[in-house]
Amino acid sequence: MTGFSTNTLLVAVALSAITTTAMTTTAFAEAAKPTPWVLTPDMGYAYDKDGKTFSYKMGTNNAGLLLKGAKKVPKGTLFFIGHNGQLYMRTGPFLEADGKFMFGSD
Repeated sequence: MTGFSTNTLLVAVALSAITTTAMTTTAFAEAAKPTPWVLTPDMGYAYDKDGKTFSYKMGTNNAGLLLKGAKKVPKGTLFFIGHNGQLYMRTGPFLEADGKFMFGSD
């Protein structure tokens, strides 16, 4: 798993969850309630340079190498796909005072 970027892992996790949520949301007339991501410590998620997503079963023999240079994702981070298909992240508020998503449909 050498050469595998932690940032790539985080982006892939986000992409996978966003894609699932987007498909679920479009299936219902009403906005779907937010659902938690199902992430497990033994899996790695990748968003490669060509925009493809992958998941990998991870081991523990090179965990130190994986964590070297890794950065924690700050709380309050939103990941989303733009109209151009590019994955973005935004830190800062994304919920209204009443708990509704700021950027949802009206």
